[in-house]
Amino acid sequence: MARVEEFHEINGDVQRLHGPVVCGYRSFVVDGRVIVQLDTYGSSERKIPNKVSQSIQLDVKGARELIGILIEVFPELGP
Repeated sequence: MARVEEFHEINGDVQRLHGPVVCGYRSFVVDGRVIVQLDTYGSSERKIPNKVSQSIQLDVKGARELIGILIEVFPELGP
């Protein structure tokens, strides 16, 4: 599990589309801070299907930054 504090654009040569999985989300409050947690679940081909594979957490600062990235990459999302 990781709580994302910053985003950095990276360049890479590999451009491979991964297989589809389910992503669950939930929110909770810790020390007055709202946190959203995204959990991805392993594909049905994995040894333990439906087990949480990765988790990331964002607070409001990280969520704002991610929204900005998403609008930059997908301009049709903007106003």
